[in-house]
Amino acid sequence: MATASGINQLLLKLDNLTLESISDKYPNTYPQTNPFDLYRVHLAEILAPITGVAAEKIHPVIQWTNTLDKGDFTLPIPALRIKGAKPDALGAEWAPKFPEDDPLFDKPVAAGPFLSFFAKGGPLAQSLIPMIRALGADYGRNSFIGLKDPKDPSKGKKRLVVEFSSPNIAKPFHAGHLRSTIIGSFLANLYEGAGWDVVRVNYLGDWGKQYGLLALAYERYGDEEALKKDPIDHLFRLYVRINAEKDDELATIEEKKKEGQDVTELLANSLDEQARGYFRKMTDRDESALALWQRFRDLSIVRYRATYARLNIKFDEYSGESQVSEEAMAKVAKEMAEKGITREDQGAVLVDFTQLLPGKEGKRLGKAVLRKRDGTALYLTRDIAELLGRYEKYGFDHMIYVVASQQDLHLQQLFKIIELLGYKDIASRCQHINFGLVMGMSTRRGTVKFLDDILRDCADHMHEVMRKNESKYAQVEDPVGTADTLGISSVMTQDMSGKRGNNYTFDLAVMTSFEGDTGPYLQYAHTRLSSIKRRANVTEEELADADLSLLTEPHAVNVVRLLAQWPDVAQNTLRTLEPTTVVTYLFRLTHVISSSYDHLQVVGSEPALKASRMALYDAARIVVANCMRLLGLSPLERM
Repeated sequence: MATASGINQLLLKLDNLTLESISDKYPNTYPQTNPFDLYRVHLAEILAPITGVAAEKIHPVIQWTNTLDKGDFTLPIPALRIKGAKPDALGAEWAPKFPEDDPLFDKPVAAGPFLSFFAKGGPLAQSLIPMIRALGADYGRNSFIGLKDPKDPSKGKKRLVVEFSSPNIAKPFHAGHLRSTIIGSFLANLYEGAGWDVVRVNYLGDWGKQYGLLALAYERYGDEEALKKDPIDHLFRLYVRINAEKDDELATIEEKKKEGQDVTELLANSLDEQARGYFRKMTDRDESALALWQRFRDLSIVRYRATYARLNIKFDEYSGESQVSEEAMAKVAKEMAEKGITREDQGAVLVDFTQLLPGKEGKRLGKAVLRKRDGTALYLTRDIAELLGRYEKYGFDHMIYVVASQQDLHLQQLFKIIELLGYKDIASRCQHINFGLVMGMSTRRGTVKFLDDILRDCADHMHEVMRKNESKYAQVEDPVGTADTLGISSVMTQDMSGKRGNNYTFDLAVMTSFEGDTGPYLQYAHTRLSSIKRRANVTEEELADADLSLLTEPHAVNVVRLLAQWPDVAQNTLRTLEPTTVVTYLFRLTHVISSSYDHLQVVGSEPALKASRMALYDAARIVVANCMRLLGLSPLERM
């Protein structure tokens, strides 16, 4: 009820505004979850008679600011498109006309073509802090955005399918999969927080001739105990061993061929040919061949689940290349041939975009091979059938592929083929979210970059750092678990600190530092807020009844102003789809909180001031935790 009372307190200060009138006049505005929505509406209504521009035209151009010294909102006057007047002159004319006694804002500041507006600290603190504490984990979430019709929730939610992570069974979970995993999970959390029905799909690389080769390796060298203990590690070692043998064998055959020897029999009995034959048995649904492959797949998924759980990540579906049937691919191939999208070229089947599309687009997309001369279907064929099958299964409103930027062309070709097939509506719902490379990543076990190794290295490093402070270390209940969480926070925060498209260097020393903008710093910021609450020993009743009008200090007002931005940041991130949008805000927030501690003592203050400041820091703790959880981090209470 405090959320309602917080907003109602503000509405009582304003004339002629109700939640109903706001939603009718200003669509996609939800003061129940975002108090700054009410501030924008009020600002538009006040500015309308001053500027002579309709409030509905002013409202969409009001911007929130990234730095507190520029105010809480700015009005870029050129965006109003008033003819025959200079924006600078209009700003200077309008600022003095703003009401002296406005309940929510101080007088605006004219700065060239901009008007800057500062929210009054008192009303904002008194409405926002109870709202944050009442909403808790839901502050910053907005379930209206994901509704098919925000005015009629009975019509249900929009559905998003996110395909991410997608490692190859029996191969290392490399840096590209790590980035896909972190970014994909973040996007799924983001849309879920915006009220969408989100389906998380892991599309495994689990099919192909290499599984025939792997089966041969297991028959020769497999170890049942090693397979059960760590299937991914064991299968990878077998795969490396058998591949080395295959390469040596092919090199020997090539030598004999050069010497003029008949190598027909050698080729027929080669590992490569045996693997091809084994995989053919799999595609022909041979029970014993499929049973072994299924075992590899099932054991690998069990192992993946445990790793993903450490990262707070879950999947609704473990799909994979194996799940796309030969029948589905044949149907797609036939449809493409009938519609003149494919053509044969020396036995291979390809899509020649240079012939299908005019000008630059055709040249950019080039040619894509769908089926090799030996009849083997390539990834693109599977992906086409999988996309259409996925739409049939989920009827998604939007689908995101989180795949490295090296696959940009592949995804562009995929979406264009779907369009050429006549499914323009489905193609328009698909989006490729790409990302750059991780440079310089290595582990203690060599160059093979298993995710568990990466996390273990980070956790070990954090454990060593924690041990250096013996007194604090002794107070941590679960130092190993805490070190693991800190290590994971290090990896994930570094990954999300820059723009997705940028490459970044994996630097263990930098990312595990408590200095600077790192994961451990964020964890420290949260544990310090938790510690203040424990030490203050203020009851929930005292926090609920705190006199928030006492929060007049500039440091307190600045913390409140930043806390009020969080719903806007979350909503803006739906547009940028950049984790760094959240990370940047979170570091700004934690820096402002940190700089306030010396000025806003809680422990030792007189009771009324103690309760009000503790309510402020409790709201701050909630927002920091909400940001961290959206990013996929687990906020620690102690460290």
